[in-house]
Amino acid sequence: MNLRKKRIVINLIHWYHIINSKIKPLVLSDEKAVKRYYKKKSGGLTVDLSNPVTFSEKQQWYKLYSNNPLMAQCADKNDVRQYIIDCGYEDLLNEQYGVYESVKDIPINDLPERFVLKAAHASGWNLIVRDKSAMNWKQEKKTMKLWLKQDIYWSGREWVYKNLKKRIVAEKYLEDESGGLLDYKFYCFNGKPAFLQLEVGRFTDKNARNFYDMDWNLLPFGKELPHNPDINIPVPECFEQMKEIAQNLCKPFSYVRVDLYQVGGKVYFGELTFFPAGGAPDFVPTEYDKIVGDMWNIKE
Repeated sequence: MNLRKKRIVINLIHWYHIINSKIKPLVLSDEKAVKRYYKKKSGGLTVDLSNPVTFSEKQQWYKLYSNNPLMAQCADKNDVRQYIIDCGYEDLLNEQYGVYESVKDIPINDLPERFVLKAAHASGWNLIVRDKSAMNWKQEKKTMKLWLKQDIYWSGREWVYKNLKKRIVAEKYLEDESGGLLDYKFYCFNGKPAFLQLEVGRFTDKNARNFYDMDWNLLPFGKELPHNPDINIPVPECFEQMKEIAQNLCKPFSYVRVDLYQVGGKVYFGELTFFPAGGAPDFVPTEYDKIVGDMWNIKE
């Protein structure tokens, strides 16, 4: 199966789950919905919300009891830009071509040959355009219209997405020396980055998620995918700068993942994520769900 067909299949499966999750959204309270979500994602485990211990349990607690309005602003792929500016990091922002509330308003013909379209009100709904003329725009527009009809809050009760303004953002296409775009995802607890995730070999047979500490030592776990100690990624040129940026951007939050890129010796901001993978218990090996959970003091 080629990459385009694979992506279409993944999208169809994704939308099936989104639509099904909305069948009875108003019947369940947030707490009941979170408990059901966790049981489904964990293969039958019961989440302990009164005394959460693992990272995944604390993520479910975070959904129900965090109420920092800045989190909702920063979950929006457009509005987060103001937070980055307020922190003094305007130079980290990627060039933005436009923000659109309707698919018909996206000026495909006026955009460059390579660009990226993102759903501002969601996570992971991205269309990476490397060759505009090779795209099936009829199909892609149908997908983006579906984006604009969905509120992903209902699928896992990630409150930061509830009632966000539904928009699509067009940005400049970025590519680093790898021929793709390595995404340095800093896991930050109680105002301090603890480790980072780096996915390598995406859409290949060697796909792995490696984790590194703040001294760039490979850690012995993965997330959803196992880590691969045979993949040798050198310390990024801007690693010290990225650590400082993550440290400053994460300060207002009990937990946040700060995503950064490095392109041509320059750091770019990616996004802020509060509930990676919806907080599903997916560390490999599983005992790292507890080990990582110990890094997060939710009482603060």
